[in-house]
Amino acid sequence: MGPLRRRTWSPRGRTPVLMQRGRSRRKVSVIGALVISPRRRRVRAYFGVQPEANYDGDAILAFLKELRRTLRAPLTLIWDRLRAHRFEPVAGWLAQHRHDVRAYLLPPYAPELNPVELIWGYAKSNPLANFAPFELEDLVMQTQLAAYAIGDDERLLRSFIKHCSLSLRLR
Repeated sequence: MGPLRRRTWSPRGRTPVLMQRGRSRRKVSVIGALVISPRRRRVRAYFGVQPEANYDGDAILAFLKELRRTLRAPLTLIWDRLRAHRFEPVAGWLAQHRHDVRAYLLPPYAPELNPVELIWGYAKSNPLANFAPFELEDLVMQTQLAAYAIGDDERLLRSFIKHCSLSLRLR
């Protein structure tokens, strides 16, 4: 739960001090989806947060089901080559729903093509920078607040898409 430290301002002679709990290995895992409407009029981001756990195939599948239930529209997924994206139980679910959910994989190790990677970088270096929580619940709450703020900022999300050299013209 150590903070990503960034340069900050303070009155002269008063060095900012970040108090944190030492040697804590507690964490929050986040999954995200950048959603672009079919006519490119709206851009939103949806997130899932799991304290003290990694996103495995089951958790990714639960997120996809919730996303599909929320959007109520056909989905086109463009994601990295994380093993959990390509194998069971996600692969089986995608095969069952191939008429309304399509998945495309990015080339191996291509974070520059993935706008969601830019969201993570922005979140860590802006709203979550210099944040040193003492309790895991504080980290979860602050992560959710940052994710919701980013997810509703259409101008910011469009800038992430524009910055990536990924063409979103799918056939």
